[in-house]
Amino acid sequence: MSRLWIKRFLICVTIVSSQTGHNGVFAKSYRRPNILLILTDDLDVAMGGMTPLNKTKKLIGDAGISFTNAFVASPLCCPSRASILTGKYPHNHHVTNNTLEGNCSSGAWQKSQEAHTFPALLKNLAGYQTFFAGKYLNQYGHTKAGGVEHVPLGWSYWVGLEKNSKYYNYTLSVNGKAQKHGADYSKDYLTDVLANMSLNFLQSKSSYEPFFMMVSTPAPHSPWTAAPQYQDRFNGTKAPRDPNFNVHGKDKHWLIRQARTPMSNSSVGFLDDAFKKRWRTLLSVDDLVEKIVSSLEARGELDNTYVFFTSDNGYHMGQFSLPLDKRQLYEFDIRVPLLVRGPNIKAGQTSQFLVANVDLGPTILDLAGLDVSKTEMDGSSFRAVLEGKANSSSWRSDILVEYEGEGSNVSDPACPLLGPGVSECFPDCVCEDSYNNTYACVRTVAPSANLQYCEFDDNEVFVEVYNLTADPFQLSNIAKTIDQEVLEKMNHRLMMLQSCAGQACRTPGVYDNRFKFEPRQMFGSHKWKLSTLRQKMK
Repeated sequence: MSRLWIKRFLICVTIVSSQTGHNGVFAKSYRRPNILLILTDDLDVAMGGMTPLNKTKKLIGDAGISFTNAFVASPLCCPSRASILTGKYPHNHHVTNNTLEGNCSSGAWQKSQEAHTFPALLKNLAGYQTFFAGKYLNQYGHTKAGGVEHVPLGWSYWVGLEKNSKYYNYTLSVNGKAQKHGADYSKDYLTDVLANMSLNFLQSKSSYEPFFMMVSTPAPHSPWTAAPQYQDRFNGTKAPRDPNFNVHGKDKHWLIRQARTPMSNSSVGFLDDAFKKRWRTLLSVDDLVEKIVSSLEARGELDNTYVFFTSDNGYHMGQFSLPLDKRQLYEFDIRVPLLVRGPNIKAGQTSQFLVANVDLGPTILDLAGLDVSKTEMDGSSFRAVLEGKANSSSWRSDILVEYEGEGSNVSDPACPLLGPGVSECFPDCVCEDSYNNTYACVRTVAPSANLQYCEFDDNEVFVEVYNLTADPFQLSNIAKTIDQEVLEKMNHRLMMLQSCAGQACRTPGVYDNRFKFEPRQMFGSHKWKLSTLRQKMK
């Protein structure tokens, strides 16, 4: 090969690499990193959910950065996963719950959102090979949503679980073809199957293009089926008896107040048993992390790979006498673990910067060299935080949390005294959800404030406010005693966030020096008015 030919080849490569992408979205020319996102299902942080994950903490957290203030935009699987994929708050991606009617993996979702998810942008605009394995959205594979033949846009290699989390006896869509699995641990245990398929992808992928992998485990979601070798672990473990365990939520929304306190012995025994089973399932997730990270290291690719580890929502087990679920506005349901390692991230860091799952897409696009401002995402890139370049004085001070309750407008025959609209009820008529368990919150984390302000869309226009600095377990609702000016500002901020889209979602918060309070600019379409709020607080 002549030197002249080599010179011409290098010039061509330079020109091509500098022009990768479309419409100017791909901003830089450099060696693009590989990116891995490991998403667990219902993994809390408030009840010690990370405790069993020693390998994960060592291989990702200790090797990079652990976030102590990571939250989700909605404490339910499908809306939260939609927020991760789109970088949008629920009011913009319109996934409200885990049903097709709630837009979970519906035809409308596929037409309006799938082409704009961050994996699709990575594939189409930055030339990434994209791999998905595991739980996607709860109704994926439903016959009314295209069945398992539907492969969402943006994925080069697709291994999607039909519907909700299972460990055995499930169906996978492998690039649009059904693959049924039984109950043989050696070949069917889903967490291990996902690990093996991930390793196969790393072995077979192209070495000339960067890759994005999303591995979405069933654990620790019910039915909490542990691998055989882990079925006897944590036998003496019980759910934490924190100050908010098995106490009455006397000043909270009616759905919380209806929980029986103290819980029955059988309910406490049930949730203690479920707690240890959840932890057991996580040991296989720990193995999965170790296998994938070890494979990346053996292939010489780990140093150029960002690894994210997080969950779609938190969980509760006995808090305020609610047996077990998510869906509530409290820390145990909205706060999640987030660990990240990768190029330019110093090891052994802990960050208190406020981040949300709507930020994952923007951050990953930013790391891949894409211009996030050209997308319609609501979240912010926290790349500067990862690289130690963020300015605490100008970082966002709040995020939005939204949830729309489920429940039909008829009474549950088993629990007639609770009236119409309840759902997710336990045998002793403690219900975890209702149609008017519909709320929006501003979660504030700033040097001068650690607050949560929430409003319910119900006949009471019920308000809950918590000072997390003084009351980390959210025992006392201070809505009726907090300064009126703070209430008005938080109400204003909530309306701004509930109406925001894109850049408007990244405007300064109440506890940001750049925030300007202009009550006359209240949105007329918003149901919660300041006058109503004032009357309620009197």
